[in-house]
Order: sequence, then C-alpha cells, then structure tokens
Amino acid sequence: MKSDDQNKQALDYHRQDPPGKISVTPTKPLANQQDLALAYTPGVAAVCEAINDDPMEAFSLTAKGNLVAVITNGTAVLGLGAIGPLAAKPVMEGKGVLFKKFAGIDVFDIEINERDTDRLVDIIAALEPTFGGINLEDIRAPECFELEAKLKVRMNIPVFHDDQHGTAIIVAAALKNAFELTGRSLNEIRLVTSGAGAAALSCLNLLVVLGLPIENIIITDKDGVVYEGRGGDIDPYMARYVTKAKARSLKDALAGADVLLGLSAAGVVKKDMIEGMAPKPIIFALANPTPEIMPEEVQAVRPDAIIATGRSDYPNQVNNVLCFPYIFRGALDVGATEVNDAMMIACVNALAALAHIHTPDVVLAAYKGKALVFGPDYLIPKPFDPRLTSLVATAVAKAAMDSGVATRPVKDFAAYRERLTQLVFRSGLLMKSFFDRAREKPVRLVFSEGEDVQALRAVQQIVDEGIARPILIGREEKILAKLKSLGLRFNTDDAQIVDPQTDQRRIHYTEIYHRMVERKGITPETAQRLMLTHGTVWALTMLHEHDADAVICGNSGRPEGHLEHARDIIGYREGVRYLGAMNVLILSKGVFFFAHAVTPDPTAEEVAETALLAAEMVRRFGIEPKAALLSQSNFGSSQVPSAERMRKALALIQAKSPDLEIEGEMQADAALNEEIRARLFPDSKLKGSANLFIMPSRDASNISLNLTRILGDGVAVGPVILGLRKSVHLMAPAATVRRIVNISAIASVDAQIIGDRMLNN
Repeated sequence: MKSDDQNKQALDYHRQDPPGKISVTPTKPLANQQDLALAYTPGVAAVCEAINDDPMEAFSLTAKGNLVAVITNGTAVLGLGAIGPLAAKPVMEGKGVLFKKFAGIDVFDIEINERDTDRLVDIIAALEPTFGGINLEDIRAPECFELEAKLKVRMNIPVFHDDQHGTAIIVAAALKNAFELTGRSLNEIRLVTSGAGAAALSCLNLLVVLGLPIENIIITDKDGVVYEGRGGDIDPYMARYVTKAKARSLKDALAGADVLLGLSAAGVVKKDMIEGMAPKPIIFALANPTPEIMPEEVQAVRPDAIIATGRSDYPNQVNNVLCFPYIFRGALDVGATEVNDAMMIACVNALAALAHIHTPDVVLAAYKGKALVFGPDYLIPKPFDPRLTSLVATAVAKAAMDSGVATRPVKDFAAYRERLTQLVFRSGLLMKSFFDRAREKPVRLVFSEGEDVQALRAVQQIVDEGIARPILIGREEKILAKLKSLGLRFNTDDAQIVDPQTDQRRIHYTEIYHRMVERKGITPETAQRLMLTHGTVWALTMLHEHDADAVICGNSGRPEGHLEHARDIIGYREGVRYLGAMNVLILSKGVFFFAHAVTPDPTAEEVAETALLAAEMVRRFGIEPKAALLSQSNFGSSQVPSAERMRKALALIQAKSPDLEIEGEMQADAALNEEIRARLFPDSKLKGSANLFIMPSRDASNISLNLTRILGDGVAVGPVILGLRKSVHLMAPAATVRRIVNISAIASVDAQIIGDRMLNN
C-alpha cells in the first residue's frame, strides 16, 4: 500500500462519524424513572456516603477500579517528536482502544499542555480520586524519569511509563529466551546499546535487576560511547552506565559483544559493525518503523544471529501491547498501589514461558498459519495470543500480592484466571484469527444461493476484506440486477457467477452426481433436474470435483435436505459416522458453544460423536472445552429415554476421550453454576461454568440458542457443520450479513485445514 493511500485511509477512518476512536458507554440501564433515581439523585447519595465512610468502597461502587488515565504532554510522540498534546491525542485514543481490546480496561485519555515537570506532577497527582492507574505516554527523557519517580511517591495507585517499562519487559523476556537458545547466562554476557534514551535506559535498569552486571554494559548515543570523562550532555540517568572501556565508537564497542540493543534511529548500525560480534550474536534493532539495521543485512554477514525488531513483518516483534494491558489488568484487579520490580519480573517470566507452550490454532490462524514453535524466530508470544490475558495478568496479580502492594487480594486464582479467559473472548478477538488466516490464502467459496440478497451483501464484505474468492450460483442477469439495486460495488472480476443452466460442465456434473445417488432411487432425469435447479447440488458437486474449496448453503428450504445432499456428494470425514452442528454465541458474560446431532431424535452414539467433534472445533477457537450434556434431569434423577440417552453418551465419550472435561446429564442451571452442581453431584468432573452445551436434540439446541441470543443481546456464529469430509457449512435462516461473513471465514479456514491435512496424508 502506498504511503499516501495509507495516510488517506487513516484520516478517513478517524473522520467516520463519530470522530475519533473512543466513547463512553453506560454499564447500567437507564430506561425509566426508577433507573434515573438509582443512577442519580436521590439514590446516588447513599453511594457517596458509603464511599465517604470507607474509601475502598469506591472500587466496588464506581468505575475507578477499571479506569486508567493515559496521559501525555506531547513532548515525544512516536517518531514525530514534540508535536504537542493536541496532536498527540489520536495516539492516546489509540492506546485507550488497545487497553479495552486486549484487557477490557476503560481509559480516559488526558492531554496536558504543560512542560514544567513539577507543575505536571501536581496536575496528575490531583487526578488520583478518579483513576485506578496512570499510564504515562510519549513524554521526553529525562523529564519522564523525574515525573514518574515523583508521582510514585505522591500517588497510591500504579503509575507506569510504558515507553520505558513496557519496552523493557518485552526486551527482557525475549532476551531471556535468546540466552537459553544460545547457551548464555545473563551475568556473563556483554551488551552494547545504540541509543541512550528513556527506553534504552529502562531496559538496562530492568536487566540489571535481573542480574546483568553494570560493568558488562556499554551505552552509546549520537556522539559515540558514553565513557568516563567524556563530558557533554550526560544526565544522571545515563551516568549510571558510564564505562571505563577504551572503545569510543559503536563499532569498537561491538567487537566481541554478545548483544546489541538498538533503541535509536534508522540505519545507524552498519554491516561491518556487527561482523566482529561474538558467535551467535543477539541483535535487537528496535527503532521504528525502520530498524537500526534491517534483518536481511544482518543475515548477510551474520547468519548465526538471533534478530528482533519492532516490526510486525519480521519474526520476534518487540511490541509493548504484549505487556501494558496485562500489567494494568493484574494491578487493577488486586488494587495494587504501584507497579514494582516484582510485578515487572513476573511479567517477563510469564511472557518468556508462554513462548515455550504449544501455540493454539487460533494464534496460528492469526499469523498466516506459520508454525510458531519456540526457537530463534519465535522468542516471545504474538500480540493476538488469547492466553496472554489470563497467564500474564494472573502472574502480575500474584506478584503484587506476594510483594505486599495489593489492597484487594484475589482469593481464588482458578476462578480469576477463568474470568480473564472469558474477558478475552468478549472483545471481538474470537473471529479475528479466522479472518486473518482466511485472508492469507483466500479459498474458492461457493454460495449455493447466489441470488439471495443477504448472501450478496455478505459477499461484498468478503470481497472488501479479502477473506475468500466468492462463487455465486444463480442467473447472472438476476444477480447483476440485484447488485445494482442494492448499490453493491463488486463485479464479476471480484466474484465468479455460475449459471447451471448455461455452464458447460452441466452434463459432466450430472453424470458424476447420478453415479453417487443412483442406488437411492434417483433416475438420470431427476439427477439432471436437481443439478440444474438446486444450487446446493451444483455447489457440492463443484466441491467434489475440486472446482471449489468450500460451500455455504441452506438459506432456503429445510436444512436436513442440504445436509442429505452433503452426505451423498461429499461424505463423512474418515472415522466419522454421524454429522453434528455447532453454533457459537458471544455474550457479555463470555463465549458459549451449542452443539447437537443433526437428526431430530439422535441416538446416544450420535450425541457422543457430536460432543467429540464439537470439542475439537472449540479448541480451534483457542478455548479449552468444558462440556455439559444437557437434559431435563440431573445425574440420574429421571429414567425417561432422553435422559438415559445422555447418560449412555457420557460413558461413550469418556471411553474415547477420558481427558475431556465433561459431565452430565444435567439441567442448564447446574451446567452454569458450580454451587448448584456441587450440591447435586459433589464428584462432578466439570469445574466452574460449562462453555460447551451438548443438547439432547436439534430442537432443544435451536430453541436454547435463539432464546439466549435475544435475551442476552448476543452475537451468533454458525451453524458450523461437524464431520464432513470437506468444508460445507449452512447459512442460518434470516442470518445477518455479519453472521454469514463470520461463517464464511470459518468455512475458508476449515477448507485450508482440510487441504493441509490431505497434503500431509
């Protein structure tokens, strides 16, 4: 994308009504006079009095405990310099979006027109009653050091300068893993910096706390090595790292060095400077957007190097978003009075450890399906790894408690971690990984009802987002007329239109289809009629003949009919005997999955196979399934056939997958409430709240899903068909455009996975 185009898109993005990127949304209803009386006068007076009597009540009665101030005076904004507080506002709003997106934290961005450090301290300190934490941003060095230090003394809430400490934490985590890969120890390595600003010095401060000897460090700035007796502009924060070494240039300093830590400017490191570094050098070139030296240049002269940058288009991106949302999440949740070294070290260790853990499909999907395995190209987790929230925030919260700065300690860490996991998937990250992976390798996606208005609107979004190469089954003149009347922009170059009445493949397809169904009483004439008039039959035959990769069907007619055609033409996945279906429901309380066998009155075997297929699909969303077999009875309290079916299904499931966390049969309240379940069945294998509901019938599943969706103001995704040999999914009746787009992304990724599986076999 050209820079001018990107700039225009960014301006247009911010100008969309309402301008900017953030808003304030009420969290309580305000629908009638009673609500008004509770929210404001007279009811709010009782709340004020409660806080006056006990200031800690502010955390349970107001938004203070989940509210962070992102504050700048605009003196060091990105790479733009001292552009001032007003011009810095878009960056602060952006930081607020990241807080909300990744950790569910609300933000007020505050841009202050003040450069005097003492006055700035007074202004920020006076805001303490409003906020649970302060995130300082884009404030120049050395003022930022003094500002943070004074605020930490004055304020009893966390104060965190992300440009310093966020970078330091990510760098330390990445270096920890790089040292492991290269057989180094932190107390033995020699490290040289290119740059001596706030970020570089903060990185060094944290590394020293972790065990790096100061005498093993050489810092350089634009004038070369900062050495003893150099004179010039060396502030007290740099003075800590003044060296007695004889090196005077960056090249001299790098001779024999183990690590180059670049936090300076584009292109300042040349190839000849790194040639003399130690074996397996570690080179972190973190200037953005252009590093001190490009990875290709490093590899040309030092192919043994481990490299990190600040860019997303290279491995090992050092990105502060891996840190600051979770530092504040953990700190806020335990009422920490500060962010101390123990909390930052806990964050370092959690990030480093997470890179060692098997990467779930949801992360692989977000990052081009690449194998993200711990090694030289995967030192730290990726920003869209959903495990960051629960693992890192929990580690930070525990460190705050252990170090004595938590005023509201967590009592049940298992429940806390589960709540954090649910928080992640309310944020919209659930589908993003599917969209990203679909975009990387767009598949040929057939819409069997290509004249459907909702399908056409969805195809416009699919084309815009580049997640598939759509194929529409229908009459070209009808489709083109509808595109015009609907004001849609895509054309036949963007989406292929296939009319079975005129397509030259109709005879071949009919013969293929008839051979597959002739023993079901389908005559050649009936096969021809179905091929020419039933879009699903044509679309599935395209898929069978490798003329397409995935199919979306089912918006008209009975779903059973479409699935019957899919069984006839596509067939079951190897080892599967029955089909299942699953819908995803995103609610304010979390993400839940509703699964059922596709037959109206399934057997226990069908229920069991559906449960196992659904658990596999839930894991593809990056969530560990906690399954409940739902019934009108609890744990053997009824002997009706449907309850007995679910009990038998449980035994079959446990025999095939003993490690799956599943329990049943039970009523819905017992599935959701551990206290109820413990009272009824203390030995239940299921802990906490279930997230995967295995329904006794298709009717029960559809009724439950739609009632819960409407009453809970939820977003549904699906249905996802389970058990077919190739990627075929249904468009739910009256599906929204977004729902069709979502199932299209899932179908596309499903097709990619099936294709990869076939290649590997």
